[in-house]
Amino acid sequence: MSDSDFNGEGLGGFTPETTRPPRVVVLISGNGSNLQALIDAQEHDRLGGEIVAVVSNVADAYGLQRARDANIDAVVLPHGEYDNRDAYDGALIKVIERHEPDLIVLAGFMRILSQRFVQRYLGRMLNIHPSLLPAYQGLGTHALALADGVSEHGCSVHFVTEELDSGPVVLQAVVKVAEDDTVDSLKEKVHAREHLIYPIAVRWFLEGRLQFSGDSATMDGVALPPYGMRLSHEDAAEELDEGEE
Repeated sequence: MSDSDFNGEGLGGFTPETTRPPRVVVLISGNGSNLQALIDAQEHDRLGGEIVAVVSNVADAYGLQRARDANIDAVVLPHGEYDNRDAYDGALIKVIERHEPDLIVLAGFMRILSQRFVQRYLGRMLNIHPSLLPAYQGLGTHALALADGVSEHGCSVHFVTEELDSGPVVLQAVVKVAEDDTVDSLKEKVHAREHLIYPIAVRWFLEGRLQFSGDSATMDGVALPPYGMRLSHEDAAEELDEGEE
């Protein structure tokens, strides 16, 4: 049997189509540490897809360099060059659509998204927030947690909906708040947990296990509770090799 038996002619002119991996576009505004966690997961075949572009509304965001270092398309789209939010979001949609993504990931993208944008990607957009939602929506979460004297804080991955930080929660990771914690020390602990759980949630989505179901998220077809799945402080600390506190 000759090699020609295996070419397109040997298959009646049919060439099998190669299935492409799911595609991810990441939106950032700053340092991009969560982006780096996603890049690291991708490089170790733990992301379940491919980051095809990183878009920033800030020209000197360090996350753009992280993308370039990983040979990922890095795009700058400064919001100050547009007259209003809707005009900017329209331009952002055009940039994103060129990359044909299956999922949009917000990784420190410091923009409130318009209704038009959210509706276009509803059910295909994830965000990570530095609190155990629904507690402490918005900014300044660590200072608020310390001011309230809570014993537990953490982070949440959630689907993005029109109401800020209110979409269905997918996955949370808890951190115990120590008596001597400061905003900076608590932020560092929460960041470590963000880097742990964000790639996991992204992979679940890209594998088709995690889905958006209107007012809730489902995992393997089962509706998740309001707080999603939750990783305890002890389990997160073990995964992160934090040791005893």
